Amino acid sequence: MTFLYELIHNEILMSAGLSWGLAQIIKTIIHLILTKKFVAERLIGSGGMPSCHSATVCALTTSVIINEGISSPFFAIAFIQAIIVMYDAMGVRREAGIQAKVLNEITEVIEKMGSDLSNDEKLKEFVGHTPLQVFVGALLGIAIALIYCLVIIK
Repeated sequence: MTFLYELIHNEILMSAGLSWGLAQIIKTIIHLILTKKFVAERLIGSGGMPSCHSATVCALTTSVIINEGISSPFFAIAFIQAIIVMYDAMGVRREAGIQAKVLNEITEVIEKMGSDLSNDEKLKEFVGHTPLQVFVGALLGIAIALIYCLVIIK
């Protein structure tokens, strides 16, 4: 029982997990409002507004600062990880999503011309983030960590 108690009371882990979950819920609601369709995959999928990756790593980094201090080696690790994750979300993963969208459109055109392509599933287009999505996710993660670590737990 000590393991479960310690896990639940780990402020760093809980603030990061809470930020991820809240970002996924917000992303799903925004997608629902914009498309008028509930897509359950949005609850666990990547891409969209806000970036749950950014929210998670920024909550992690912020809660490490609160609990361990800015001079902590744990902060250095969390900070560098956050930079890499957010850069990747805006770079490689975003480009992969753009390419998937183009390939899906090409496939549709070829199929309309009468060709029988064996691609039953469309490629996932929601894999990366715009800079705004990353920024909003980062702000959400920082805010959740501050509220959770400084208000709720203390």
